[in-house]
Amino acid sequence: MGNSQKKAPGHGEGGGPHSQPGTPGHKRSHGNNTANSKEVQGKSPAVNGTLPAGKSQDEPQGSGPAHSGTTGASCNLDAPCGALPPPLARLKNEGNMLFKNGQFGDALEKYTQAIDGCIEAGIDSPEDLCILYSNRAACYLKDGSSADCIQDCTRALELRPFSLKPLLRRAMAYETLERYSKAYADYKTVLQIDISVQAAHDSVHRITKMLIEQDGPDWREKLPEIPKVPLSAQQHRKDEPSAEVLQARAARAEQEKARKAEARFTLLKQEGNDAVKNGQFQGAVDKYSECLAIKPNECAIYTNRALCYLKLEGFAEAKQDCDSALQIEPNNKKAFYRRALAHKGLKDYLSASTDLQEVLQLDLNVQEAEQELETVTSLLRESLLANSQG
Repeated sequence: MGNSQKKAPGHGEGGGPHSQPGTPGHKRSHGNNTANSKEVQGKSPAVNGTLPAGKSQDEPQGSGPAHSGTTGASCNLDAPCGALPPPLARLKNEGNMLFKNGQFGDALEKYTQAIDGCIEAGIDSPEDLCILYSNRAACYLKDGSSADCIQDCTRALELRPFSLKPLLRRAMAYETLERYSKAYADYKTVLQIDISVQAAHDSVHRITKMLIEQDGPDWREKLPEIPKVPLSAQQHRKDEPSAEVLQARAARAEQEKARKAEARFTLLKQEGNDAVKNGQFQGAVDKYSECLAIKPNECAIYTNRALCYLKLEGFAEAKQDCDSALQIEPNNKKAFYRRALAHKGLKDYLSASTDLQEVLQLDLNVQEAEQELETVTSLLRESLLANSQG
């Protein structure tokens, strides 16, 4: 892999954004830059978030079709690139191919030659030059030269403000250098441009914790100004909402559905109760049935509907509702008592007696259960006597 590059004097973070790169004859070792020792040791941000249309922030801008990833993968190196003349377009295409093959130092050399060629030829194409600086910045970021990455990204952004990839790459470089306030500002700007960039969301969350630890509760006051992105630069992508947006929409829809269902349930239950008070038991059954369609595990609705069925002499239906209530609340006194009345209506006095005894075991003070127990005991005796005589 190539390990040298053309570079202007002072091509570090402190250099001006428009200083001329690639002074002829000036070479510098790419792998042993002691001035960048901190950036190699610094914390490296996550770099595998997603960009629109499946793009990675590591992929060079203006790149051609995907390649196999092996050195020498075939591609059309003479493909046109914007307003670049053929020799410079070829340099850019070669840089893209080398970058995809993991040869970042060699790719950096190609991008540098293309940049120098644009400046020497006086080519007036801010878009193409912006992409070249951004692509070279990606090489610097890969090789751990964060200060150089920052400078190239700044140049790219002066050529084309609010370009997404240079902003994201500069934010990553700032974070690697532990310059968290500047990284935070760039990530927030990225999200103004495209809210779906998950890498920026994750990084903002991570950096916020670091800024709170570093600067305390007033950390926001120490942030650099975050520019307001004009609407013309925002990527609305209404036709392709992100997974996070879709999940948020689905969650809000479920919450609204649950709220409406709860309101409907409350109204129907009250209407059922009112119908019972007015002796309209069939109407109450209908209301309680609608309640159970909304909340099928509401014990009180089963016991309420069982009462209505008892009034309508639908003893089998009353027993079934009490069975359902007792599956939900095994010690429900009303369910046992009303099931006893249903058994009584069905002339199953033994089962009625058993349920009434259950009621009294749960609460000895239920006088209605004592009275009913006496009644069904008497009816049980009469039934047994009649059967013996028959």
